[in-house]
Amino acid sequence: MRSVRGMRIASIFAVGGLALTVAACGEAPKDDNNAGSGAKKFSACMVTDVGGIDDKSFNASAWKGLQEAKAANDNIDIKYVASKAEADYEPNLTQYVNQKCNFILAVGGLMANATSKIAKANPNQEFGIVDANPGDANVYPMQFDTAQAAFQAGYLAAGLSKSGKVATYGALPIPPVTIFMDGFVDGVAYYNTTKKKNVQALGWNKETQKGSFTNDFAKQDEGKKVSDALVAQGADIIMPVAGGSGLGTTAAAKASGGKYNTIWVDVDGCESTPDCSAIVTTVVKNIPEAVKEAVVKAAAGDKLPAKPGFVGTLANNGVSLAPYHDFDSKVPAELKAEVDKIKADIAAGTITVTSKAQPTK
Repeated sequence: MRSVRGMRIASIFAVGGLALTVAACGEAPKDDNNAGSGAKKFSACMVTDVGGIDDKSFNASAWKGLQEAKAANDNIDIKYVASKAEADYEPNLTQYVNQKCNFILAVGGLMANATSKIAKANPNQEFGIVDANPGDANVYPMQFDTAQAAFQAGYLAAGLSKSGKVATYGALPIPPVTIFMDGFVDGVAYYNTTKKKNVQALGWNKETQKGSFTNDFAKQDEGKKVSDALVAQGADIIMPVAGGSGLGTTAAAKASGGKYNTIWVDVDGCESTPDCSAIVTTVVKNIPEAVKEAVVKAAAGDKLPAKPGFVGTLANNGVSLAPYHDFDSKVPAELKAEVDKIKADIAAGTITVTSKAQPTK
């Protein structure tokens, strides 16, 4: 979901239905200040990717992490500014440098170059970034090996498909997106090998790294357009990795009355979207916990090491599959057990999941 993630992805929304007014570039950032104690506040300032704070995906997840950090330490002040376009990245980051924020968080892989540029120009400023690793000493990278959990999702989709065709598509062909797609199609292939089946995975070719994309993280009509084409080819379970654009697919799947269903990414779709009845599960990227931990440590004066940074895996619960929610009774017990066994095998190294887009350490 960008997981470049930061990707332009609209891949997140404020969990729990948080409705926030997004501050556009040039407007006053969104503040969440805690008036009270006289202690000097630690300011954590976030710059969203273009998907916005209510993308039901990675931007929303990162903001949730900041809110949880503030809840854990009320001496932490948090605020964000929303990027409306990629051209906003540098000015939005710069305004927070000028405001002397203690910790500046960039959300999404698309922000890697801008973050690196501003970090190099301000070596004493502490930065963090989600879904990228620019390699700068003052930028703490938080990345997620979502291919691992997406592998489980691909196996699950193959096991549930009645048409024998499942699919995935992305917003942009960037690492935070394609890593999900690689894992998904490999999970389908693993199902076929172990079950001697021939379920087709549409929308992505791992070998050629070519597939279906919306070229946008926010436009729901583009997501619906891509998924309509995949449904026309016979797909009955689709995993959009396209931030807010994917909401066009989940809404259409819900309206289809069960003709096809979806798998969401980044944040549990049953907590972040109104389309739970059409979402089998979610490939979760535990951005909130990673962001919370980083900010709480930084506020305590701990150094956040650029190397190794943080890489979320199935083994450390940095990535996972969400509960099945409305599909819990529809997923056979045997298939559930097989999906759980895959998690254990990946965590133990018995199954190796690979992707050209896996995080660098």
